[in-house]
Amino acid sequence: MARTPIFLEKRGYRRRRMMDAVRLLPFLGLMLWMVPLLWPVPEILPDATSETPEPAIAMSVALRYLFGVWALLILATWALWRRTRDVASGDGTENTDGQH
Repeated sequence: MARTPIFLEKRGYRRRRMMDAVRLLPFLGLMLWMVPLLWPVPEILPDATSETPEPAIAMSVALRYLFGVWALLILATWALWRRTRDVASGDGTENTDGQH
């Protein structure tokens, strides 16, 4: 039997991918906010066995990073909101029978 290709409407596919991006954004933000936890921390008491201490990241750099991630999340949320709003308003005739 010949299999027919599955046809996905371009507009519906884009709308689903945009909603996937909206759902993924909080997790991406959480992962980016946890990156400073991986940065080296200055040692309060120097260890006698360590010859070269790891350089510590300054608090100002960490705060700028967190603020930058926060600002990028706001911009990404706004951009995704605009895209999903435009895509959703462009197809008012689709799914009029209540089915998904």
